[in-house]
Amino acid sequence: VQLQASGGGLVQAGGSLRLSCVVSGRTSSLLFMGWFRQAPENEREFVALISRSGVTTIYADSVKGRFTISRDNAKNTVYLQMNSLKPEDTAVYYCAADPGGIVRTPASYNYWGQGTLVTVSS
Repeated sequence: VQLQASGGGLVQAGGSLRLSCVVSGRTSSLLFMGWFRQAPENEREFVALISRSGVTTIYADSVKGRFTISRDNAKNTVYLQMNSLKPEDTAVYYCAADPGGIVRTPASYNYWGQGTLVTVSS
């Protein structure tokens, strides 16, 4: 399984970005998918998770109400719509796959993308 994340960039506080993660090598509909982020000198932290069907979504408290995770299984793509961005959202964002269930622990995910940098200026 290969994951390719894209969509990061520089945005002002209050702005929006949409990240994409394309899955190849395996049918994405078989996979729970998640987004994580890692700021400099911080540990990688959970952002959002989506179930195989897309019915179930879970968010970190810090992004709830501002970020939306979604998926298009026909395109083998998972998205993270980020609105009302804050400087503290600045980080490298990673998509991840196949945790085997609804879990927030990075170590539980078997596949990772390369990361895409999001920078939010104040």
